[in-house]
Amino acid sequence: MGLMLCPADDDVDSPDVSWSSYGFDLYRQWLAGAEEIAVAETAGSGGARPWSDVTTALTPLLDHPDDEGELSPAQCAAMLPRLAAIAGDPPHMADDDILRRRVDDTRELIGVMTYCVDRDVPLVFC
Repeated sequence: MGLMLCPADDDVDSPDVSWSSYGFDLYRQWLAGAEEIAVAETAGSGGARPWSDVTTALTPLLDHPDDEGELSPAQCAAMLPRLAAIAGDPPHMADDDILRRRVDDTRELIGVMTYCVDRDVPLVFC
C-alpha cells in the first residue's frame, strides 16, 4: 500500500511525490525530528500531546491523515520556507544514504507544493 501527494488538477503531467505507507511514516518522523517534535508523544501517534500545542509551520503535513484529504494552496505556501530550510545543504549528506533520500523527498515535495501554489490548487493525499 502506498501514498501519493499530487495537485488536485486534471493534468496527468503535473508533478507528484509518493512513498510506501511505511516510508511516509518514516519521512514524517524525520521531518518532526527536524522540528524537535517527538511524534510518539503526540495525539494520534500513541501519545497525549495535542497537535494544537505544537508550533511549527509543518503541522498541517505532520498532523494529517495519510490516506485522504488535502492541503490548501495557502497551507502549502506557509510550509515551503521551512521545507526549503530543512532541505538546504545538510552536513555529511554524501555519506548518509537515508539523509540523502529524505532531502531528495523533501525537494520533490517542495516541487509539488510549489506547483500547487502557483496554480492555486490543493495538494491531495491519495
